[in-house]
Amino acid sequence: MRLIFGLVLLAGLALAGFAIHTAQQRFAQYQAALASSQQSIVPTQEVFVVRRQLKYGDALRPNDVRGIQWPASSLPTGTFRSMAEIFPPGVAEQRTVLRMMERNEPLLKSKVTAPGQEAGIAATLTPGMRAFTLQTDVNSGVSGFLRPGDRVDVYWTGGGGGGGVTKLIEANLPLIAIDQQTDEQRNSPTIARNITVEASPAIVAKLAQAQATGRLSLALVGVQDDTESESVEATLREVLGAEETAARPEVCTVRTRKGADVVMIPVPCPRNGG
Repeated sequence: MRLIFGLVLLAGLALAGFAIHTAQQRFAQYQAALASSQQSIVPTQEVFVVRRQLKYGDALRPNDVRGIQWPASSLPTGTFRSMAEIFPPGVAEQRTVLRMMERNEPLLKSKVTAPGQEAGIAATLTPGMRAFTLQTDVNSGVSGFLRPGDRVDVYWTGGGGGGGVTKLIEANLPLIAIDQQTDEQRNSPTIARNITVEASPAIVAKLAQAQATGRLSLALVGVQDDTESESVEATLREVLGAEETAARPEVCTVRTRKGADVVMIPVPCPRNGG
């Protein structure tokens, strides 16, 4: 009797073991099939994101970054491929944050400096572009409501036919600094004495010539405005009318610098042919 009971027990244990082994195999096959189907439906690639909010000027450290899987077809431009690319081995200098990033936001090359580089204007310039500074005041600088990251149209006013002319000389120029401030997150109004724009060398030459021969004014472009500004020009004759312009005495001026300010001084107008 005991022998029969023992044989039945051994048979039950064998069947139970076989059932467990079979279930494990089935489960492993199911997991492998599920992973394979997911991979075939949405291929992914590792992308590095920040673990916490980082602000302009913060140092980027290894514990601020983690890797996640991101759809390979929707990778942001400028992502890093590995932690070693973000933090090169043997390099003690840290990267500096150029733009504020929220938690779990992808870390992009455009948002941080090179290792050891400070968060200055040179670190934010687009390859092939130059930084050029324009002098402004409360009237020409949009009453102090400019901040880094805005775009402006630049108008030039100087002598010309009909007693004077104002022309749009460049549109949609990006501002990269207001006085010595380059932080795009700053939103408190201030009266800027200088603004720095990013422009190509050809546009820099145009702006330098315009600033030396007339007065520049800025017009703020809306954040959602993607329209292209057309060529614009207005003469004094068009503003006042031909009769009033003819009766209005001609006034000539010369730009001169007094300390940090640029002033226009009236001078006798040269006579034609004289």
